[in-house]
Parts: sequence; C-alpha cells; structure tokens
Amino acid sequence: MEQFSQLLLALVVFLSLYLLGSSSLTGCIKILALQGMCLGLLPLTISRHGFRPRALLLALGMFILKGFVLPRVLLYAIREVKIRREMEPMIGYTLSLMIGAALIGLSFVLAERLPVLEGVRTSMLIPVSLATVMMGLLMMISRIKAVTQVIGYLVFENGIYLFGLASAYEVPWLIEMGVLLDVFVAVFVMGIVINHIERAFHSISTENLTRLSD
Repeated sequence: MEQFSQLLLALVVFLSLYLLGSSSLTGCIKILALQGMCLGLLPLTISRHGFRPRALLLALGMFILKGFVLPRVLLYAIREVKIRREMEPMIGYTLSLMIGAALIGLSFVLAERLPVLEGVRTSMLIPVSLATVMMGLLMMISRIKAVTQVIGYLVFENGIYLFGLASAYEVPWLIEMGVLLDVFVAVFVMGIVINHIERAFHSISTENLTRLSD
C-alpha cells in the first residue's frame, strides 16, 4: 500500500509538471482530471489507520468532484469561449518546465526541515504537496488566458488538499465539506467571470484588463 501511495504522489507531481509545459487547454483539463482521480484514491492508501468510513466518503467525494465534475465545467467553459490553446504565456513553456523542476527539488529540500507526520505511510506527502502548491502558483501568474489561470488555481488547491491529508482524521467534517464547497463555488464564479470577459472584450486574455481606462 505504501508503494501504491508513493506511485500516486509521483504521478500527481509529474502531472503538475506536465501542465506547465502544455499549451492545449483540452489536454490540460484532461490531465487535471487524472490528477483529481489520483487525489481521490490517496485517502485510501496514505494513512496507517487503515480504511475508515470517513476516508471512503472523502475519497469518493474528491474522486467525483475533481475527476469528473470540475473538468466538465472547465470543458464547457472553453467550448463557450471557443479557445483551445494558450498561445502567448508570460513565461515560455520550456522555461516553465525548468522552473517547475527546480521547484520540485526545492520542495524536497524544504520538506527535510519539517517533522515527519504521524499516521502517514510515506514521507513524500509533504514535498509533493509543496511542489504542487508552488507549480499551481507558477501557472496562475505565468499564463494569460483566464481558463488556464483557473487550472493553475485548481492545481494550487490540489496541493493544499494534499497537505491537509496528513491531518484528515483530525479535521472535523464541517471543515472538510467547507473546503469542497469553496472549490466548487470558486470554479463557478471563475466561469462566470470568464464568460463576462469574453463577452466584453471578445477575448479571455487577462492582458486586456490592463488596458482599461476611465
């Protein structure tokens, strides 16, 4: 079970790295869905406490939400705005991959200074969560299209979720459901914003916002 959890964590971090080097929005959403499925399986494999009803329900909820619901919302958004690629990122794809690789290395260095969490099968959880958070932030600030920035936000949130898995058995149900609701609402709000940007400027490039004047 420990090896399976390490495989899932390795897949999560490499999928985040892949997103930094991809220009296809449809491909990015599919990769995000695959990453969400991996996150959904992790609560069942990462804890030494074994399977519990809470872990099963959390895993099922995350698997459906991150693996199916949110990707379908994003696919609907890109169909509505009729755009398929991020053509002019602020940071090029090759440089983004290099920075992403450096962030992965930095995450493992930083994780060595943090205590090993009790009840967690693998020590990879903290470095992978830190790397995912930082790569999500990088994607948010280095991309121009609003849809791609939404994808970056969701990768960032995936990293926060990974970090929270370490204490999943101590977190009250209210907080867990609140996190899921926040993510769900945030994506819908961003979808509305994207739609309004496209209608107003006939583009979803956030560079257009810098040209607003009184």
